[in-house]
Amino acid sequence: MSPAPDRLITIEPNPNRVRVVFNGRVVVDTTRALTLRETGYSPVHYVPRSDAVMALLARTDHKTHCPYKGDAAYYTIHADGQAATNAVWTYEAPQAGVAAIKDHLAFYPKRVDRIEEIAADADVQGPRPTAPH
Repeated sequence: MSPAPDRLITIEPNPNRVRVVFNGRVVVDTTRALTLRETGYSPVHYVPRSDAVMALLARTDHKTHCPYKGDAAYYTIHADGQAATNAVWTYEAPQAGVAAIKDHLAFYPKRVDRIEEIAADADVQGPRPTAPH
């Protein structure tokens, strides 16, 4: 289904470095994020699964459906004894108009410590994502 005339969805490469931190752990560190903008919603960063520490994520049974994007599956983040339930979602078979977000993850900002956008030309030092100890 295409978006309604009053609903616009755009997806663009994000020129910044995007990091997601939960319980002090870097879960994602990427320069390949996509930013999805949808009428009526805040922008959402979709990050490649290959740039996430998937060992910190556990698939849940929770599912939702968006008539414009498709069926979403969810993950809980586990790090050092803490958990953020259904904090991550993904569209594994997105609708054609948003096919670019396939194999990408999105994070609820209020369920993680922070989602950072760092200018691509910034000289930033910091921990890269690592698997659990």
